[in-house]
Amino acid sequence: MIALYLKEIRSFLSSLIGYVVIGVFLLLVGLFMWVFPQDFNVIDQGFANINSLFAIAPWVFMFLIPAITMRSFAEEKRTGTIEMLLTKPLSDMNIVLAKYFAGLTLVLIALIPTLVYYISVYFMGNPVGNIDSGGAMGSYIGLVFLGGAYVSIGIFASSITSNQIIAFLLGAVLCFFFFIGFESIGSFKLFGEFDSYILALGIYDHNVNLAKGVMDTRDLAYFLGLISLFLLVTRLVLQSRKW
Repeated sequence: MIALYLKEIRSFLSSLIGYVVIGVFLLLVGLFMWVFPQDFNVIDQGFANINSLFAIAPWVFMFLIPAITMRSFAEEKRTGTIEMLLTKPLSDMNIVLAKYFAGLTLVLIALIPTLVYYISVYFMGNPVGNIDSGGAMGSYIGLVFLGGAYVSIGIFASSITSNQIIAFLLGAVLCFFFFIGFESIGSFKLFGEFDSYILALGIYDHNVNLAKGVMDTRDLAYFLGLISLFLLVTRLVLQSRKW
């Protein structure tokens, strides 16, 4: 499992697309936080916080993470190496987990440079250090859980096709639907008292608190449940090849 995990990391970082995807993520977040004159601009806000990062990142992640995960299984199927992979002394779940943790590691690699934004705001505060560090770290943890959910969705999308472009598009659409789809359906107030349950099915309702650095066990349980669901479904897709 560890060997497969390291192989996935090396495969991504040895290709140009890996650096392009991470570079685009940092560029977009940086432009919205520091350059574009709008509500997300840290300087225009006049407050020592990086809440803008946690508001922008979920939307950028919708395209970044499917780009990271699109080749995880689709490329294996296209080249025919999936059969060789399934014959290795690894369970289907071990294969899924290796690819999942590789994708999550790449998301963490993309997030690490954003600590520069935190450091910048830290020293820009008046007085220096006038920033809610605990809240910021809590928000980072929430963003990692969100990224983990997107990775599991992207892995699933890649497992059901041999075309990377289709895997990317399907992953992005699923991430979008789970992030804002249930929120939109619930906002129509068509189901009366069940609207709150519909909202709870979506990522957005749970991400709001985490983005503020509020660690609620219900929100964490939701993300862990969503991740587990997509990983189990991905394993089921792999097992279906043996039927």
